[in-house]
Amino acid sequence: MAALIKLGSLLRQSAVASSASTGSAPALFNAARFMSQFYLSGLAWATDDHSLKEAFQCFGEVVEARVITDRETGRSRGFGFVSFASGEDAKSAAENMDGKELAGRNVRVNF
Repeated sequence: MAALIKLGSLLRQSAVASSASTGSAPALFNAARFMSQFYLSGLAWATDDHSLKEAFQCFGEVVEARVITDRETGRSRGFGFVSFASGEDAKSAAENMDGKELAGRNVRVNF
């Protein structure tokens, strides 16, 4: 539901922007990107961007996989984001990986 609210908000913003100028493409791009990106929590401390990307490549083209790290220590904070080129691939990955084990920990996936 939150995703639909966000999408509606972005579309309204792009409609206002397009009436003021012709540059509404970035807002629509961000709306599409939002639908193909999800949040992961419960990641193992040893998980890095590369291993996260490898874990999700079997579901489709991964555009970006990012583990959020602590600024001071550089250690993983236990959560991250994965973006897919396709919304269908993202949905499939989220459904199949939610609650599954990744690097010894069960991860939670949310859009």
